[in-house]
Amino acid sequence: MQIVIIGGGFAGINLAKELANHQGIEVTLVDKNNYNFFPPLIYQVATAFLEPSSISYPFRKFFAGKKNLQFRLGELEKVIPAENKIILNNGELQYDHLVFATGAETSYFGMENVKKNAIPMKTLNDAIEMRNTLLKNLEKASITKDIRKRRTLLTIVVAGGGPTGVEVSGMFAEMRKNILLKEYPELDTSVSNIYLVDGGDALLAPMSKESQEDTLEAVTKLGVIVKLNTRVVDYKDDTVFFADGKTIQTKNLIWAAGVSAKVFEGIPEESYGRGKRMATDAYNKVNGTNNIYAIGDTSIQLNDTAFPGGHPQVAQVAIQQGVNLAENFKRLLQNKPLKAFIYNDKGSMAIIGKNKAVVDLPKPKMHFKGFLAWAIWLFIHLISLITYRNRLQTFYNWMIAYFSKDQSLRMIIRPEKRNKVEV
Repeated sequence: MQIVIIGGGFAGINLAKELANHQGIEVTLVDKNNYNFFPPLIYQVATAFLEPSSISYPFRKFFAGKKNLQFRLGELEKVIPAENKIILNNGELQYDHLVFATGAETSYFGMENVKKNAIPMKTLNDAIEMRNTLLKNLEKASITKDIRKRRTLLTIVVAGGGPTGVEVSGMFAEMRKNILLKEYPELDTSVSNIYLVDGGDALLAPMSKESQEDTLEAVTKLGVIVKLNTRVVDYKDDTVFFADGKTIQTKNLIWAAGVSAKVFEGIPEESYGRGKRMATDAYNKVNGTNNIYAIGDTSIQLNDTAFPGGHPQVAQVAIQQGVNLAENFKRLLQNKPLKAFIYNDKGSMAIIGKNKAVVDLPKPKMHFKGFLAWAIWLFIHLISLITYRNRLQTFYNWMIAYFSKDQSLRMIIRPEKRNKVEV
């Protein structure tokens, strides 16, 4: 059985890991990057509290010693279901079963200026670009004598009140308090503002009311200006425009407001559901296909009675679907009945700042905040990293940051552009 997996995020890597060294199954994982990375900690790379290598690991190193796992660097261009074949930008692959684990990409809701000018928060490249942009703006602000220009360079607007938006705005607030005055004595931080804006009426909308209220109180105490029921409609000329007609001058609009799945040539149009997600049956097989599957953020499954509108686009869904699909592939080989996917909701959490976090557990229904929630958040994220090396490296960086209230990773690193022919 030849299985091709497109995408090596939470869903794809867990599917491959569960199939490792299983007799009768050959797996090829295709990804446009040669590494797996841990999206929940992207913002810590972007704010220079973690190195990129702390949350990423090469696929080939991870697959070493697993005889039936292969990696292919490439991007999917087209699927030909009638021939069980995919076309990549650098060749072709045959499959018996094809699995889409392509995740989701940033959605700008059709706002081209926002897409062109805002700073996204989805990939490791985004995080490095964001770090470089923010550090360069700090350096520019440190030498300008124009107070208005300085305010524009220092002001940060974070669009999106979900976990990413809350976590990154809290991190910026702590950096302003503990780092800027020490490292940038030229700057008067009183002219800088951090805004967290969301079109809804609460932060962390999917979480409990207690978590929403605790989070609003905590980020406000950190000095973040929260604007709810406030929707961004444009961003041009260093100005963020809102639906109510108000504006904010800033060179730093961080976009954490929405995601959308991807559409691929060769997959029938009727196979897509809400948010461009591939609609699947209870076994994650894409509707209207015979041997094509979708797991994780790119999948929407309406068969789970506990989630009639589809599962949330979170890591635990992706992980559990990857594990369940791996079990079903093994069952196919043994001619056993397949196992329908049922999501086991283990809870949700968000970190706000040092010793500040919120955690909701569904069974039993419990809510935590403060230091205990913060410790739970650290533990869960550490054990979720893909290798022991990642865990140790991240733990080491966190301990330095915790006791020193600082990190020494704030370097502007960018490749030199040369006119070379790519091999």
